[in-house]
Amino acid sequence: MYTPPAFVVDDSAELHEMIRQCHLANFITATSTGPMATALPMFLDPTEGEMGVLYAHLARPNPQWQAAVVGHGLAVFMGPDAYVTPSWYAAKTEHGKVVPTWNYAAVHVSGPVEFFDDVDRLLDAVSRLTALHESSRTSPWAVTDAPENYIKAQLRGIVGIRMPIADLQGKRKMSQNRPLQDRMGIRRGMAERGERHDGTVAEMIPL
Repeated sequence: MYTPPAFVVDDSAELHEMIRQCHLANFITATSTGPMATALPMFLDPTEGEMGVLYAHLARPNPQWQAAVVGHGLAVFMGPDAYVTPSWYAAKTEHGKVVPTWNYAAVHVSGPVEFFDDVDRLLDAVSRLTALHESSRTSPWAVTDAPENYIKAQLRGIVGIRMPIADLQGKRKMSQNRPLQDRMGIRRGMAERGERHDGTVAEMIPL
């Protein structure tokens, strides 16, 4: 990940929180026939290993798990993002030397990849992933709410992924390199535009 010093996120606790907020990742592996990628909900176990471990699962027909991985796998978590028009910069009226850019947050996680289909391990991973995303509901659904035989059949259709974290890199590009007046203009502009992640990104721009 190319990360100028102004945009680096290197605190592990902060990086873990960014991962938790993103949930969905692009899981990428290099193979002898070329790169392969699948968008997957992944969850982090920060207590396992030195830097934590990522878990997920693939559909069994997905060929990615059957291809031998060359080197480490890569999980790319993309956070909120938004286009920044130079029209919002105070500098536009001062000297006009401005260009468009994009604000975003991202975390790249890499490590050795293990695919597994042990039923007990799959059930544990699926149950933990479900509990994570159901936790905010008043009446959360649990894997045990479904018939046991049905769940066993579903587990036969997936393959688990375990990726111990070997390298963790984060970037938060939120106009930190711009003068205060420009940052204020960006926040006002995004608040008025109100598209996609504008509100979230505007709040992340430091003042």
